[in-house]
Amino acid sequence: MKATKEDLKKLERLLKRSDFLLANAKGRKWVSKSMIVLVTPNDAGLIRFGVTVTKKLEKTSVGRNRMKRRLRAAAADVLPHAGQPGMDYVLIGRPETATRFYTDLQKDLRWCLEKLGQKNAA
Repeated sequence: MKATKEDLKKLERLLKRSDFLLANAKGRKWVSKSMIVLVTPNDAGLIRFGVTVTKKLEKTSVGRNRMKRRLRAAAADVLPHAGQPGMDYVLIGRPETATRFYTDLQKDLRWCLEKLGQKNAA
Protein backbone atom coordinates (compact mmCIF):
# COMPACT_ATOMS: atom_id res chain seq x y z
CA MET A 1 0.00 0.00 0.00
CA LYS A 2 1.39 3.37 -0.97
CA ALA A 3 0.88 6.36 1.30
CA THR A 4 -1.28 9.17 -0.03
CA LYS A 5 -0.76 12.88 0.64
CA GLU A 6 -3.56 12.79 3.22
CA ASP A 7 -1.83 9.90 4.99
CA LEU A 8 1.44 11.80 5.11
CA LYS A 9 -0.31 14.84 6.62
CA LYS A 10 -1.23 12.66 9.63
CA LEU A 11 2.46 12.13 10.46
CA GLU A 12 5.00 14.43 12.09
CA ARG A 13 8.74 13.79 12.33
CA LEU A 14 10.81 13.50 15.49
CA LEU A 15 13.90 15.60 14.93
CA LYS A 16 15.17 16.61 18.36
CA ARG A 17 17.65 14.42 20.18
CA SER A 18 15.68 14.88 23.41
CA ASP A 19 12.65 13.17 21.84
CA PHE A 20 14.75 10.15 20.88
CA LEU A 21 16.31 9.99 24.35
CA LEU A 22 12.88 10.18 25.99
CA ALA A 23 11.61 7.31 23.84
CA ASN A 24 14.68 5.27 24.73
CA ALA A 25 14.35 5.97 28.45
CA LYS A 26 10.59 5.70 28.97
CA GLY A 27 9.28 3.96 25.86
CA ARG A 28 8.23 0.37 25.34
CA LYS A 29 10.38 -1.64 22.92
CA TRP A 30 9.80 -4.54 20.56
CA VAL A 31 12.42 -6.17 18.34
CA SER A 32 11.82 -7.79 14.95
CA LYS A 33 14.22 -9.16 12.34
CA SER A 34 14.49 -5.89 10.47
CA MET A 35 13.92 -3.17 13.07
CA ILE A 36 13.50 -2.18 16.68
CA VAL A 37 10.40 -0.14 17.48
CA LEU A 38 10.14 2.15 20.51
CA VAL A 39 6.74 3.58 21.46
CA THR A 40 6.09 6.38 23.93
CA PRO A 41 3.14 8.73 24.48
CA ASN A 42 3.38 12.41 23.57
CA ASP A 43 1.39 15.48 24.58
CA ALA A 44 0.91 16.76 21.04
CA GLY A 45 -1.90 14.36 20.14
CA LEU A 46 -0.17 13.58 16.84
CA ILE A 47 1.43 10.50 15.37
CA ARG A 48 5.13 11.33 15.35
CA PHE A 49 7.98 9.11 14.21
CA GLY A 50 11.73 9.16 13.95
CA VAL A 51 14.32 6.89 12.35
CA THR A 52 17.86 6.10 13.41
CA VAL A 53 20.62 3.87 12.05
CA THR A 54 23.94 3.73 13.88
CA LYS A 55 27.41 3.89 12.42
CA LYS A 56 28.21 0.66 14.25
CA LEU A 57 25.62 -1.05 12.06
CA GLU A 58 26.69 0.39 8.70
CA LYS A 59 30.00 2.15 8.20
CA THR A 60 29.17 4.03 4.99
CA SER A 61 26.80 6.97 4.94
CA VAL A 62 25.32 5.69 1.69
CA GLY A 63 24.28 2.45 3.38
CA ARG A 64 22.91 4.21 6.47
CA ASN A 65 20.91 6.66 4.38
CA ARG A 66 19.44 3.85 2.30
CA MET A 67 18.34 2.04 5.45
CA LYS A 68 16.80 5.24 6.81
CA ARG A 69 14.91 5.86 3.55
CA ARG A 70 13.50 2.34 3.66
CA LEU A 71 12.39 2.74 7.29
CA ARG A 72 10.82 6.15 6.58
CA ALA A 73 8.90 4.73 3.62
CA ALA A 74 7.63 1.80 5.69
CA ALA A 75 6.56 4.17 8.46
CA ALA A 76 4.78 6.43 5.95
CA ASP A 77 2.84 3.46 4.59
CA VAL A 78 1.97 1.78 7.92
CA LEU A 79 1.73 4.40 10.68
CA PRO A 80 -1.16 6.53 9.31
CA HIS A 81 -3.38 3.45 9.42
CA ALA A 82 -1.87 1.43 12.28
CA GLY A 83 -0.49 4.12 14.59
CA GLN A 84 -2.35 5.82 17.39
CA PRO A 85 -2.60 9.60 17.72
CA GLY A 86 -0.67 10.89 20.71
CA MET A 87 2.17 8.39 20.31
CA ASP A 88 5.81 8.72 19.27
CA TYR A 89 7.41 5.90 17.27
CA VAL A 90 11.15 5.48 16.91
CA LEU A 91 12.37 2.97 14.32
CA ILE A 92 15.91 1.71 14.79
CA GLY A 93 17.61 -0.11 11.93
CA ARG A 94 19.09 -3.59 12.19
CA PRO A 95 21.36 -5.47 9.75
CA GLU A 96 18.34 -7.03 7.97
CA THR A 97 16.88 -3.58 7.20
CA ALA A 98 19.05 -3.13 4.13
CA THR A 99 18.33 -6.48 2.49
CA ARG A 100 14.83 -7.48 3.59
CA PHE A 101 11.97 -7.19 1.08
CA TYR A 102 9.97 -3.98 1.50
CA THR A 103 6.71 -5.87 2.10
CA ASP A 104 8.45 -7.77 4.90
CA LEU A 105 9.59 -4.46 6.42
CA GLN A 106 5.96 -3.34 6.50
CA LYS A 107 4.86 -6.66 8.03
CA ASP A 108 7.58 -6.39 10.69
CA LEU A 109 6.44 -2.88 11.61
CA ARG A 110 2.78 -3.97 11.85
CA TRP A 111 3.80 -6.99 13.93
CA CYS A 112 5.82 -4.83 16.33
CA LEU A 113 2.92 -2.39 16.72
CA GLU A 114 0.54 -5.26 17.42
CA LYS A 115 2.87 -6.72 20.05
CA LEU A 116 3.23 -3.28 21.67
CA GLY A 117 -0.55 -3.09 22.14
CA GLN A 118 -1.38 -0.56 19.46
CA LYS A 119 -5.12 -1.02 18.77
CA ASN A 120 -5.08 0.04 15.12
CA ALA A 121 -2.29 -2.37 14.08
CA ALA A 122 -4.55 -4.69 12.08
